[in-house]
Amino acid sequence: MKRKGMICAGFAFAIVILFFCNLFYGTVSIPASAVVDIFFGKEVEKSVWADIVLQSRLPQAITALFAGSALAVSGLMLQTLFRNPLAGPSILGISNGANLGVAIVMLYAGEMSGLSYHLSIVFSAFTGAFLVLLLILYFSAKIKNNVLVLIIGIMVGYLASSGISILNAYASSDNVRAYVLWGMGNFSSVHSAQLPFYIISILFGLLCSILLIKPLNALLLGENYAANLGVGIKANRIYILLTTGLLTAIVTAFCGPVSFLGLAVPHIARMTLRTSNQKLLLPATILLGAAIALLCNMLTIIPFGKGLLPLNAVTPLLGAPVIIYVILNKK
Repeated sequence: MKRKGMICAGFAFAIVILFFCNLFYGTVSIPASAVVDIFFGKEVEKSVWADIVLQSRLPQAITALFAGSALAVSGLMLQTLFRNPLAGPSILGISNGANLGVAIVMLYAGEMSGLSYHLSIVFSAFTGAFLVLLLILYFSAKIKNNVLVLIIGIMVGYLASSGISILNAYASSDNVRAYVLWGMGNFSSVHSAQLPFYIISILFGLLCSILLIKPLNALLLGENYAANLGVGIKANRIYILLTTGLLTAIVTAFCGPVSFLGLAVPHIARMTLRTSNQKLLLPATILLGAAIALLCNMLTIIPFGKGLLPLNAVTPLLGAPVIIYVILNKK
C-alpha cells in the first residue's frame, strides 16, 4: 500500500514538473528568468513574451492537463465496464459523432470566421457527441448485454465515419484541408475566456467518475456477482456511459479527436500499480493521464523553432507500444 501511495505521489510530482516545463519550453525561445518575472508581474525585455506565456503556453498546459485526465479516466471506466482491454473513449462512436458535427460546420460553413466560427465548431462537436451518446444510452436501456452495446457503439461510429466521407467528397479542397488539420488534434485551441467552462465541465465529469468507484469495483467481479451485491447494473451502466460521454465530448469539442491517451494510459497505470482496485487505480489514472498529456504537448514542439508536430502524430508513439505489449502479454 505504501509503495502504491509513493507511485501516485510520483505521478503528481511529474505533473508539476511537466507543467512548468510546458511554460518554459516552446517554439519561441524565452529565458527562464523572463518567464519567472512574467508570473511575478515584472517587466521583461520583450512585451510579446508575456503574451506568449500567459495567453498561449499557460492555457495550453492547463488544457492538456485536464484533457489527459478526462480521456484516461474515460478509457479506464469503459475497459472496466466492457471487460475489454481495447475499449477506449472512441469505441462507442461518441468521438465520431463529434467529428461528424465538426465536419458539417467546417466543410460547409461558408464565410464564417473568427470567434463565431470557433464557437460553432465547439457547439457542433458537443451536439454530434451527445446525439450519439443519447442513441447509445437508448440502446443500453433496451439491451442487457454489454458486448452488444459495445458492438452497436462501433456500428454507430462507422455510420458517422461514412457520413464524414460523404461530406468530404462534396466539399472544397480548402475546407477538407482545414478539417484534416483539426482532426490531427491540438491543445492550443482553448482560449483564456473558455478555460473556466472547460475546467468546470471536466472537473464535474471527474467527480462523477470518482463517485462510480464502488460499482466499478463490483463490475470487476462480473455482472452476476455485482447484482448479488446490490449494484444496479443497468443504472450504473448508464451513469458510466453518461460520464465517459460527457468527458469525451468536452475534450473532442475543444481539442479534436485525441488518439491513444484514453486507450493506453489505464494500462500503464495498471501495470505500474499492479492492481485493479479502482480506489487506487482510478485516481492514479487521472494523475498519469494529465502527466502524459503534458509530455505529449511538449513532444509536439520541434526543437530550434522549427514548428509544431500534430498531436496525433505524437500520442501513438507512446500509446501504440503499450497496446502491443498488452496484447502480446494478455493471458
